[in-house]
Amino acid sequence: QVQLVESGGGSVQAGGSLRLSCAASGRTFSNYAMGWFRQVSGKEREFVAAINWSDRSTATADSVKGRFTISRDNAKNTVYLQMNYLKPEDTAVYHCAARSGSYSLVSRAYDFWGQGTQVTVSS
Repeated sequence: QVQLVESGGGSVQAGGSLRLSCAASGRTFSNYAMGWFRQVSGKEREFVAAINWSDRSTATADSVKGRFTISRDNAKNTVYLQMNYLKPEDTAVYHCAARSGSYSLVSRAYDFWGQGTQVTVSS
């Protein structure tokens, strides 16, 4: 049974910071890429960032580049999303996801998903 559990969401004022965590359990994720996506009610899920497990290469959406940083701790099977200089348009439910092999920017390429954590940014 694969489980992804996000934490770290909350409410913050514009310009503030949050760090999201995604803890993976159920199997060894040494060959799994991890991604962060976000979704606003009524809209499609949007790619935010992703990281390969092996070579640590990353990808970040243009809308958050320079503000968000993805990282991971292999020993803890945990992926992080450091979010700085938050804007009201960053408000969404943030989901982490896992897939075997290299990362993808496409949500349907991921096999496992967490329940999500709400991030609310007020102006």
